[in-house]
Amino acid sequence: MKNFGIAEALQALNVKKSNPGTSTGLKWIKSSGSYIDSYSPVDGKLIGRVQSSDEKSFEKTVAQARKAFVEWRKVPAPKRGEIVRQIGAALRQQKENLAKLVSYEMGKSYQEGLGEVQEMIDICDFAVGLSRQLNGLTMHSERPLHRMYEQYHPLGIVGIISAFNFPVAVWSWNSMIAWVCGDVCIWKASEKTPLCSIACQNIVIKVFKKNSVPEGVSCIINGDYKVGQLMCDNENIPLVSATGSVRMGKAVGQTVSARLGRALLELGGNNAIIITENANLDMAIIGAAFGAVGTAGQRCTSTRRLIIHEKIYDEVKHRLKKAYGQLRIGNPLDQTNHVGPLIDKLAVKNYSNALSKIKTEGGTFLVSGGKLSGKGFESGCYVKPAIAEVKNHFEIVQAETFAPILYLIKYKTTEEAIDLQNGVKQGLSSAIMTTRMQDMEKFLSHAGSDCGIANVNIGTSGAEIGGAFGGEKETGGGRESGSDSWKVYMRRQTNTINFGESLPLAQGIKFDL
Repeated sequence: MKNFGIAEALQALNVKKSNPGTSTGLKWIKSSGSYIDSYSPVDGKLIGRVQSSDEKSFEKTVAQARKAFVEWRKVPAPKRGEIVRQIGAALRQQKENLAKLVSYEMGKSYQEGLGEVQEMIDICDFAVGLSRQLNGLTMHSERPLHRMYEQYHPLGIVGIISAFNFPVAVWSWNSMIAWVCGDVCIWKASEKTPLCSIACQNIVIKVFKKNSVPEGVSCIINGDYKVGQLMCDNENIPLVSATGSVRMGKAVGQTVSARLGRALLELGGNNAIIITENANLDMAIIGAAFGAVGTAGQRCTSTRRLIIHEKIYDEVKHRLKKAYGQLRIGNPLDQTNHVGPLIDKLAVKNYSNALSKIKTEGGTFLVSGGKLSGKGFESGCYVKPAIAEVKNHFEIVQAETFAPILYLIKYKTTEEAIDLQNGVKQGLSSAIMTTRMQDMEKFLSHAGSDCGIANVNIGTSGAEIGGAFGGEKETGGGRESGSDSWKVYMRRQTNTINFGESLPLAQGIKFDL
């Protein structure tokens, strides 16, 4: 197995064979927690170990973050933005190394790893501009000689729980915005990709030391769901931003809301592309194929369903089968390959169970799937992308399988297609491929897609950081990244100033003494 520069990348990122897993930004904290072994799904080899946080080290982290917040919130927002700008510059210098670690630890293609680190750089650029635009509103008072306005203040500690499929980008979406807003962050990375958190923290530490940033502004903890539970239970953490499964999100939401905290949830997706009879099929096939097999189907925005007009159904089937026949599966660091491995053997088991379920419910396979073995597939995490013809109401179609399985569904009318698109519990991303304006507008209208993201003539995956990212229904309703998503990381305050010599009351109330 070729190394592809992994050893050199790990050295450049200061990721060692054994790493502490708790950091307050300028120092690493020892704990009594067990070690998490990170094995690469690419070749099955042990990359390194990270020590889990325990309750004592977690409490130390929270205490230091609270202390840091008192100082960090006093730093002018543009100055905080300048530090984030420097983080972006540091990420540019380490782009290839971090992308290799992302690819090797998670299993996505190196090109997608580069794209993920570019997202981090882009959100830094966005946050720098935002640092001078944390705007409130001014309003007219009903009382004479009064002025009303609203402003936004830093919220406090932001807890971040990220998933394995985007092991660095989602953390940056939250942390860079939170930092320019004046918040401090505690990040619990996925236990399936812990080394990526170590690498990111090492990059940030250098920038923070150079700028004398208070210890505790950037903290990381590592471990399983029990460590995440500590974060959700802690009343000193007003906001918990969690990315993961619907099951996990429901647990986080219930726990955080029970203490009247805020939960920003980015959960499952069951995304569909509608392909109309007048669609540009060259574009549609590329969008569908990349959406379905990119990251081996392990994106929350992966394309799960193709809803195809009956007049072009057979042609789309033919083109898809031909396209899938050209896919190359193998080491994701080899840029000649399109599809890498699933994250681990449990994911392979879930994939295999889904294939069996499709047959049981009456689906038929256009492209058969299956586990791959032999030379180059020794890790046991490689599978074939599959395509199945199904009905939208099938139980397996209604569920999100984090694997490269694409479902084909036939429709007659645009209204039927939209109903099929909306006919699942998840509501993250959606798309329509059409050259007909009426179909586009129906899809984008209030009676159209019920998802947080609705695209025309592009696929369901590949969101840009400038737009708010998130979805509805069981996707959780959260919004991260662009637009005005920054407001969730701040507390809102309405201010009224009386610059007169009397005290008139609102609504004309009289209260004379």
